[in-house]
Amino acid sequence: MIQLSNGHSFEFMAASGALGFDGQGWPWEQPLRLVGLFKPELFTVVVKSLTLKPRKGNLLWYNPLRCVRLISDGVVNAVGLTNPGIDWWIKEMYPRVVVGELNVVASIAGESLQENMEMALKLKSCDKIKGLEINASCPNSPGELQSSNQAVIDTAQALKYVTKWPLIVKLSCVHDYVKIAKALEGTVEAISINSVPWTTMFEGKKSSLERFGGGAVSGKRAQAYTWKMVSELAQSTSIPVIGASVWEYQDIGKLFDMGAKAVAFGSIFLRYPWRPTHFVKRWLSIHRKTR
Repeated sequence: MIQLSNGHSFEFMAASGALGFDGQGWPWEQPLRLVGLFKPELFTVVVKSLTLKPRKGNLLWYNPLRCVRLISDGVVNAVGLTNPGIDWWIKEMYPRVVVGELNVVASIAGESLQENMEMALKLKSCDKIKGLEINASCPNSPGELQSSNQAVIDTAQALKYVTKWPLIVKLSCVHDYVKIAKALEGTVEAISINSVPWTTMFEGKKSSLERFGGGAVSGKRAQAYTWKMVSELAQSTSIPVIGASVWEYQDIGKLFDMGAKAVAFGSIFLRYPWRPTHFVKRWLSIHRKTR
């Protein structure tokens, strides 16, 4: 379990975007909620990553499969941070977060240190959020954090001084993640893990989302990369690591055994939206009795 400095603790997380902009879930998940197969309240929810200005990205709301491909053991996506911008979120979505009484973490994805600083300052009035995630690793969008380890370090250290929120930094396997983690001990309170760029996993192989840069792979297919990150980070840094790429119930225990202090559910919500709720309820029914 991860204990943040503001007193909030969590064991299970819904990864950025998995449950939409307000943490309540996407429209197609609501029927499952009505019958108890989908419970956002079981998770600390990271909302979909926001940018300083509205970003068109690649997602068309009426045609989501334009930039998303479901595969047998995961998902390939090239959404590209489609979002209406942080001002819209504060005005339209934050009130819904307050009413919903969910444990919500905001996620920002600025292209520069300055943009991330501006967004962190804008969020100061949002008292009900539990933390702030710096998405330093979106594989489908531009920005210095995706290509510079030092930029990630500098951004997190700068945000530490302008925000009251506990910080989570979201890294990718293409970062020198151990170097970044060691530099950020005492600055960030957790590390989350992003999907794997297609070009990293399938070098030289054409993606069905080639026109969008190839996209990124998540789910079971990504475990060789994301679980390697969990193991190496858990062994080399004091910062708690949030495990990723859960696909089967047994994956939860495997990630905790690797040293993860919490587990995040991401693309599994898209492929099997009822599984995370079922997995967490099953885990809690067994393990809460033995603690």
